[in-house]
Parts: sequence; C-alpha cells; structure tokens
Amino acid sequence: MAAKDELGVRGERIAERHLVRRGLTVLDRNWRCAQGEIDLVLRDGDETVFVEVKTRSSVAFGHPLEAITAAKLARLRRLAGAWCEAHPIVAGQRARRIRIDAVAVIAPRDLPAVVEHLERVF
Repeated sequence: MAAKDELGVRGERIAERHLVRRGLTVLDRNWRCAQGEIDLVLRDGDETVFVEVKTRSSVAFGHPLEAITAAKLARLRRLAGAWCEAHPIVAGQRARRIRIDAVAVIAPRDLPAVVEHLERVF
C-alpha cells in the first residue's frame, strides 16, 4: 500500500474513533457503488450522517478541508441518496434526516493527530 493510501486509512480510523467518542454509531465504512465511495456512514440520534474524511500529514500543502470541493460535496449528496436506496431498512430506522459532515485529520508521523469535525457542510 502506498504511503498516501496508508495515511488515508489511518485518518479514517482516527476520524471514526473521534465520532464514536462523540456518541455517533457506525453504520458503514468505505461503502462503494458505481458513483463513488462514502468514507463513513453513522447514526447521530435521528440523523444518518455521511462523512467525508480528508487526511494530511501537515498543512504544508493546505488544510485537508480545502480538498473538499463543491463538486465533491454534490457527489457525496448523490452517494448519500444511493446509500439510502441500497439500505432502506437501516436508513429508515429512527432516521428522519440525513446530514453531510466533513472531518479533517492532520496526522504527523510522530505527533498526535488533530481532528476537526464540521457538521452540515452541505
């Protein structure tokens, strides 16, 4: 696995732990369909939360959230609809709304990671 891919996997694990500590429940990880991939799908009360995770080892080339473009958010919204169609029972259990969040992880090799969670980015 390439170093970039390893960093991305590590960032997704860090983001998931952060969100679970905040009380969210994991429904799915790295869900794929023909339209693309959703990093994390979680439940937060009556909301199904679709999360885009971006990880960098530093901010030398910009903050991770800068990589989440309007086009990426629009695709994530379409993916959220596709996930709900593919999981009607799970999506319907107690969930009344969907939410799209972004999580930035800055994970230097030898230092603790910094996590920034933005709710309702789209």
